[in-house]
Amino acid sequence: MLTESQVVATEIERVAPKVPTLFDRDSVFYATIEKRDVEKISARDMRIPLEIRPGGNFGHYDPDGGDLGLGDGPTFDKAVINTVHLRHAIQWTKKSEWATDDARKAVLNTFRHLMAKSMSEFRRQVDSLTMTAGDGAVGTVTSVSTTAGVDTVTCTTDGFGTRLLRFGQYVNIYNAALTTNRTAGAERKISAHDLVNKTFAIPSVTGMIGTDRVVISGLTATPPVSLFGVPYHHSNASTGTWLGFPRSTTPEIRANRVNAAGNLALSHSRLALNRIGDRVGIENGFNPTAWMHPCQVQAYEALGQLVSVINKTAGETGLNMYFNDNMRLAGAAIRKSFSWDKTRIDFVIPEVWGRAELHPAGFYEVDGRKLFEIRGASGGVASSQVFYLVASFNFFVNNPAACAYIDGLTVPSGY
Repeated sequence: MLTESQVVATEIERVAPKVPTLFDRDSVFYATIEKRDVEKISARDMRIPLEIRPGGNFGHYDPDGGDLGLGDGPTFDKAVINTVHLRHAIQWTKKSEWATDDARKAVLNTFRHLMAKSMSEFRRQVDSLTMTAGDGAVGTVTSVSTTAGVDTVTCTTDGFGTRLLRFGQYVNIYNAALTTNRTAGAERKISAHDLVNKTFAIPSVTGMIGTDRVVISGLTATPPVSLFGVPYHHSNASTGTWLGFPRSTTPEIRANRVNAAGNLALSHSRLALNRIGDRVGIENGFNPTAWMHPCQVQAYEALGQLVSVINKTAGETGLNMYFNDNMRLAGAAIRKSFSWDKTRIDFVIPEVWGRAELHPAGFYEVDGRKLFEIRGASGGVASSQVFYLVASFNFFVNNPAACAYIDGLTVPSGY
């Protein structure tokens, strides 16, 4: 009797022609700032002139021969910024390229896929850095469990979890103050990434504890310096510096903060926007956008659902207890980002954001070459190639008084 095991060698293997992507490549916030006007700069610091204090000498006087006194003028100063240098390296072997270079061999052409998707991944990584405070810290360690030389790190301390991390990414581990690099010269590669449970795994790091920070690859300074993101510019801190200004003695450059310390309330947003008005006036013409994680959109929607009334008509109508995407918060249009800090809402005014750029995002080229061969141990050519996406830029804000944010928000259950 002929059995299936005797004919298995003749069977045709079927491979599904569609290859789904089981992760995100969102870069929604970076995409909006990327479209702002760019200032081309050299390797020297760029100056951003600011009129930070009013001038003149106002008061009463006696027109019957009285002394008018002397005058004064406004105070101008400058913020300074330079660029940071970012790279994204893609490498593959010739065998992987040859094995997939024809539709009769594979459902996906490896080389074409790498060329098509690499910029999207680069933009996703940049978007993650825009969520950081200029230090490249993309995660906060809550606890560490070590087994067989592998650290499984849980990150539930802040509103990001492990959202800003990626599988296969190299990272450094710093202490909480960012004054000690625990992985100096020996960056760790993420070998497992569980977004839902907010964990990732790396080769064991000596001395890693809760409160440590996970810092992006390529940074070694203490403290590290990276892209100036939203928390850097949207901060009312009175310590540290902002683009060269000491925060302690220059309150004019601090952003406006509303500390919710609990669930979102309608008064928080109105207060945040009114604080902008207190600083820059009612005639400023600014049109802020409220950026937040969808969990805070849900919290806002829940407030609306409490006061909703359903009016049934005579005809059959479908039930939808949710609001559509045309939501506004104290007049500000809502924009959602799954990479946003779940405990914050930031009122972003695109007009005050800009980009200082030394080199735009694109291929790293040498004499027109974009692809480079790898060298083997013998010094000869290895059957592998690499290309790089590089960029040198940074983000600045020319009016921090027009920036506002709500923090300390309670994260709704399930997130």
